[in-house]
Amino acid sequence: MMKKRILHLLLLLAAGPLAAQQAPAPRPDADSIAYYDALFDDMAEFLDSIAAPRTFFLADVGMSSAYFNYVREGSYDVESRRQATWTPSLGYYHKGGLGLTVSSTLVRSGGTFEPYQYLATASYDYMRKPDFSAGVSFTRYFTRKNLSFYTTPLQNELGAYFSYRKWWIKPAVFASYGWGSRSAYDERAAYIISLRLRPDGITRIETNEKINDFSLSLSVRHDFYKLHFIIPKSSLRITPQVLFTSGTQKFGFNQNANTYGIVRATSLNELVSTQNQSLDDQLYFQPLSLSGMLRLEWSWKGCFVQPQYVANYYFPAGAQNFMGLFRVNVGYIF
Repeated sequence: MMKKRILHLLLLLAAGPLAAQQAPAPRPDADSIAYYDALFDDMAEFLDSIAAPRTFFLADVGMSSAYFNYVREGSYDVESRRQATWTPSLGYYHKGGLGLTVSSTLVRSGGTFEPYQYLATASYDYMRKPDFSAGVSFTRYFTRKNLSFYTTPLQNELGAYFSYRKWWIKPAVFASYGWGSRSAYDERAAYIISLRLRPDGITRIETNEKINDFSLSLSVRHDFYKLHFIIPKSSLRITPQVLFTSGTQKFGFNQNANTYGIVRATSLNELVSTQNQSLDDQLYFQPLSLSGMLRLEWSWKGCFVQPQYVANYYFPAGAQNFMGLFRVNVGYIF
């Protein structure tokens, strides 16, 4: 009711200057009043749906492509292959802020898609204030052993974000810290040495026993909405976004593509996989990537389709720095 009154007031204020220049308009008929009432009701319902926290379950599957680094048999040479991936996930999110997501990533192997990594994420989002949102999350990765391509030895990831939503352009910051075990590092040592030989042909001596990485991302975005797109009670959201990421990049984070549920508050994308990955033993903070993203989301009665395209420029790579990535998520919220 308050939103309807505000919208009525805005229309009256906008009509004031015109009334001083034109003849008095006739009183709207009953059909016109009913039309505006229905419009106000739709807008109020839509604002509630995107702003008010609520409890929901999420079933989602994403399809994308990414580069995987394989070590050629009998040598330390690394070969990059672009392959399709599937990411099914299930999530539960309580209106109080607690959330739990389980997911897996499948890649083609031997003619069929097989899961190579599972993950579980526990999160808390503070979304009670209209001006900002914030949250923390912890993710545990379970990666299959004896894979033919490189995966990071980082097994745990702790993240935190803050997003300011009052401005037309919404800024956000996301920090992530990942760590793993020494045994996981030893299993991937040959792959890591191969990748570190890429930029300059020189490998450095590993003297730090700590297996960790840290990254910091800064993002700006804006959401455009269109109601009743194609069919009644549907909505279209168009989100252009720019993302800058810096970090240590000693081992690389687990680069799973984010799903609808994981990024419901920030819409942040982490560093996407690149054809020419570069890892560094020297633990120093450096620019990693600059990304531009365009995301579309069409939803209707809990169903959604979310195509997105990411153009990523990866700074540490000596060559082939640029990569484009297309991804689509399809899911249902209930």
